[in-house]
Amino acid sequence: MKNTGQLSRRQILAAAGFIGLATLTGCGSGDDGADSKDLSKKRDGAMKEYRAGQQFKATKALSFSVLHNDNPVYPMKKNWLFWKELTKRTGVTFEPVAVPLVDYEKKRSVLIGSGDAPFLIPKTYHPSEVAFVSSGAILPVSDYTHLMPNFQDKVKRWKLEPELDSIRQSDGKFYLLPGLHEKPRSGYSLALRTDVLERLGLSAPTTWDEVYDVFKAVKEEYPDRYPFSDRWSKNTPYPAAALFSYLGQAYGVRAGWTYDNISWDANTRKFVFTGATDAFRQMIEYVRKLVAEKLVDPESFTQTDDEAAQKLLGEKSFAISANPQVLVQEYRYNLQKQVKGAKIEMIPVPLGPAGPVVLGGVRLENGVMISSEALKSDGFVAMMQFVDWLWYSDEGQRFARWGVEGVTYTRSGGQYKAEPGISLMGSDPDAPKDMQKDYGFYNGVFAYGGSWELVSSMFSPDEKKFQDAMSQREQTPIAPAHPLQSFEQEQASLWETPLRDHVTQNTLKFVLGKRPMSEWDAYLAELKAKNMQKFVDLHNTAYERFKKENG
Repeated sequence: MKNTGQLSRRQILAAAGFIGLATLTGCGSGDDGADSKDLSKKRDGAMKEYRAGQQFKATKALSFSVLHNDNPVYPMKKNWLFWKELTKRTGVTFEPVAVPLVDYEKKRSVLIGSGDAPFLIPKTYHPSEVAFVSSGAILPVSDYTHLMPNFQDKVKRWKLEPELDSIRQSDGKFYLLPGLHEKPRSGYSLALRTDVLERLGLSAPTTWDEVYDVFKAVKEEYPDRYPFSDRWSKNTPYPAAALFSYLGQAYGVRAGWTYDNISWDANTRKFVFTGATDAFRQMIEYVRKLVAEKLVDPESFTQTDDEAAQKLLGEKSFAISANPQVLVQEYRYNLQKQVKGAKIEMIPVPLGPAGPVVLGGVRLENGVMISSEALKSDGFVAMMQFVDWLWYSDEGQRFARWGVEGVTYTRSGGQYKAEPGISLMGSDPDAPKDMQKDYGFYNGVFAYGGSWELVSSMFSPDEKKFQDAMSQREQTPIAPAHPLQSFEQEQASLWETPLRDHVTQNTLKFVLGKRPMSEWDAYLAELKAKNMQKFVDLHNTAYERFKKENG
């Protein structure tokens, strides 16, 4: 399960800094690797011929420093099999600089600003790399992807150029090597007590209208309780962050964790302000109706995760937001111990006005920045080959996720299974060993991206059922390129946070009934007074300029 603190920081970055660099289309990616920099003297340890699908093995022993996001769920250990086996296979030894997860972004900024950053800086979510571009502290990694055949191969085969262009700066280059996914992966949806539905003769809802009907029926049966009480609101930049994220999909808007002030309107071919759209208003009206009719616990927007979970376990509520891991490891495990006959299932995201879609541009994951100091190393080329193998080759990704075949896992007929006595994300709570804690595999610093075959190999039966259903849906259109120039970015950043904060605060007021919907026009006027239109015009100007300059 993803650590919720980690998610909240990611979303803070996404909401606060996703300035003009959200998903773009096809311009600018064709010249990657065509740089004229002389790397002939930086080939210590590099393989003379290195191709996609080939095992990287340094021709001499090498070591590279790496910033390690130390997750309290599986604290870093020096005796992990991951470190030992990695050196055995590649000839490379990592020199990890461990930073506690809670301090990761702050410490990373300090290290980069002081010039003391490790060569490799993983677990970086776009657009946090943007802050380090102007100083020259990190490399324009797009200049060096010609050294990375696995990266290039996946971008080409999976047609990821539009997504990759999403992280380009106004100079046409990108400064982050993102995790690459073959298919979009959905993370969150609604989980319901299906035994309660069965007892009431109800089917699992497939649309949000049906969700309303189900909640109404549950409320009639249990008038003193709330059908739905939610989590993932405390210490996040957005109330009910998970709920609004997947509910927003049904309306075709980014909300909650995925909220971005700027959205692309494929019909008008213009950028618009997300929090001012009709779709955003309709989403708010839906939640407002649930709250008004006491179908949603109003504390859902402020309570802690533990408070929400305890209400579910105490049968004070019967539905909650979930991801596949928390469904199995927390809700189901504890419910079955406390409530006889309890069953809980996570349903595919219910459909709404937007139809069967998932939000476009989600096939990139957090990635790796590279310190500019690394370019001074005689082993620079070998380092790029190594990065390519570990983070982008099929074998490197398999190793980072599953470990060593015959030791930590077995594979037969394309099916992966942890060895007996080893638990993977709670798959065997009584196992004496844990894949992450005791061996260092499936570590979020190194294991992300990959083919659907590999990514889905780690799915529980519940997640496989959920992801199979979600994978049938189409992505919404990806926005065209509109990178802001540095002075525009500075101006946009001054407007970005006040606008986002106003949307967040008033979303909560509207849904809780503290502000009537009759004041929607007044709310729009308030946004305009906070430079909403100037902010939108800035992005549309950047779009027109980039389109003119790049065809």
